[in-house]
Amino acid sequence: MGIQESTYKPHVDGLRAVAVSLVVLFHAYPSAFPGGFIGVDIFFVISGYLITGIVARDLRLGRFSLIGFYARRARRIFPALLIVLAATLVVGYRWMLPDAYRQLGIDTVASAAFSANIALMMQSGYFDVESAKKPLLHLWSLGIEEQFYLFWPLVLMMAARRGSILFRASLVLGLASFALNLTLIGTHPVATFYLPFTRAFELFAGGALALGWRGVSEGRWHDATALAGALLICISVATFDSSVPFPGWRAALPVAATLLVLSSPGAWACRTILSSRPMVSIGLISYPYYLWHWPLLVYFAMIKVNRLTEIERGLIICLSLVLAWVTYRAIERPIRFGRGRQLKAACLIAGMAAVAAVGIIVVRWDGFADRLPLEVRAIASLRTDGTNWRVGECLLDLSRQTDYAETCVDRDKHPMILLWGDSTAGALLPGLRRAQETQQFGIAQFTASSCLPELGGVATSCRKNNARVLEAAIRLNPEIVLLHAYWGINFDGIADLVAAIKRRTHARVVVLGRVPVWRRGLPQEAIMHYLQHQELLPERTREGLSPNWQDAAMRAKLEPLGAEFVSAWDAFCDPQGCLTRLGPAAADLTSSDAVHLTDGASILLMATVIDKVLWRPRPLAY
Repeated sequence: MGIQESTYKPHVDGLRAVAVSLVVLFHAYPSAFPGGFIGVDIFFVISGYLITGIVARDLRLGRFSLIGFYARRARRIFPALLIVLAATLVVGYRWMLPDAYRQLGIDTVASAAFSANIALMMQSGYFDVESAKKPLLHLWSLGIEEQFYLFWPLVLMMAARRGSILFRASLVLGLASFALNLTLIGTHPVATFYLPFTRAFELFAGGALALGWRGVSEGRWHDATALAGALLICISVATFDSSVPFPGWRAALPVAATLLVLSSPGAWACRTILSSRPMVSIGLISYPYYLWHWPLLVYFAMIKVNRLTEIERGLIICLSLVLAWVTYRAIERPIRFGRGRQLKAACLIAGMAAVAAVGIIVVRWDGFADRLPLEVRAIASLRTDGTNWRVGECLLDLSRQTDYAETCVDRDKHPMILLWGDSTAGALLPGLRRAQETQQFGIAQFTASSCLPELGGVATSCRKNNARVLEAAIRLNPEIVLLHAYWGINFDGIADLVAAIKRRTHARVVVLGRVPVWRRGLPQEAIMHYLQHQELLPERTREGLSPNWQDAAMRAKLEPLGAEFVSAWDAFCDPQGCLTRLGPAAADLTSSDAVHLTDGASILLMATVIDKVLWRPRPLAY
């Protein structure tokens, strides 16, 4: 065993290039690189390996200074971070809504204080949909790393003074952190992902390698161990995705892979591939590359009307590389090295405090809402309101509620419409209630959030709920079963349900197609249109709409089974575009987000559906 000396190991920079590339590719092409997020875990191990080795060596030589350590960290971390935080705030002022910009202010303060992981843990999960709109989401990892280095050098100092074995300290603490991670991943997955206590084992693993492994440039088994490490990385990237509990036991794979590669400098792949000039060059700029790539992806996706294409994402990656190189050469290196290092560190700390102060001002001024006209601010503050959807009563969150209330069925009222679907079906209820004011019929509402009306399906809770609703439909024997949802791309389960309803009841089955889908949400589309054109969104538009191909496919699939298909798209859209608002006020928008109709739009749609489709004209009496 022995503490690693300071001899430069180019394959470490090459491994950094692999780590940052995996993360960037995961963010740009998540379906192609579903487990690319393990690049962060590789970073953690490399960081623990390098920093622990430096601190332990300085302690052994009697030259370690805690103040000097933190000054070096400031010169290493602060320059690029300051530039990215400032640029993110400037661009956000131009393109973000007040609430989102206010949240950016909070995230900026947290990032400047290296506590972004704590702030994000309290907001939502890393893989949540809304997380994709946070330009500083990726700085959670920096928070964990810097929180780790607040106490780890102190532990090393105490262990060294007491004559303790440093390797044993890193091993024991690392095992304790890993055990805590395994304990909490099932019950507190978000906290386990973000807390330093449950991620520290990855840094401890690198530290244990630096303290307990006697490095040699050549070794009989280096090729085999490096190959094993590369295979573990490939397996992790290919088999992990955002749905698996992480870190948990799975984090052991990228950690072990990194340890195997770091300890194999003599391997052919480490000497020729990882140590090659292109790989080392990317490794040297990996930190600013990591900082730049995510804000660029978020802002370009926010500004662009249509979804980013694969080519555009590739161009954004190239732009991130260019900015990273400029940041490294023009800002990071001159500040990190050269004269006046203590003064530079002090100035950097002052600069970080100034950026945090700007973030506080953004929060206190509510995201500078006054920069937008009153009507635009009203649109920006529009929220999805499920007050009239009977949430928790007849629109269930199956992770919290499992039983429908008795009031979900209008007893002894006929004809009866049984409404079955997800939350977008729940949004139809205001329209049905308004129709009840002029026509006599009953409603049986059985809706569940994010649960398509289909037989089969992936989620166990949805399968059980749909089986229960089918039994209710058989028992109630309604005149009409109205199916509606945010339909996906596979209609086999819906076809099976239609066949089951037709076979076991006498009801007409009416399938209502998907409502117009606004990629960024209709309020966001309205705001972005104003920011780009300085005018309100027109009454009809095609900007930001997802294509409507489901209607034709669903009609062809379901009508032969006896279902009647009704296009919601046709109710809102014509050749000029889809209806965006019913009047001048914010509440007059037709959608409150990407897919949920406002009450006014629900009333409009149901009037069309009920008058023209649901109630057939009675035959003339002779």
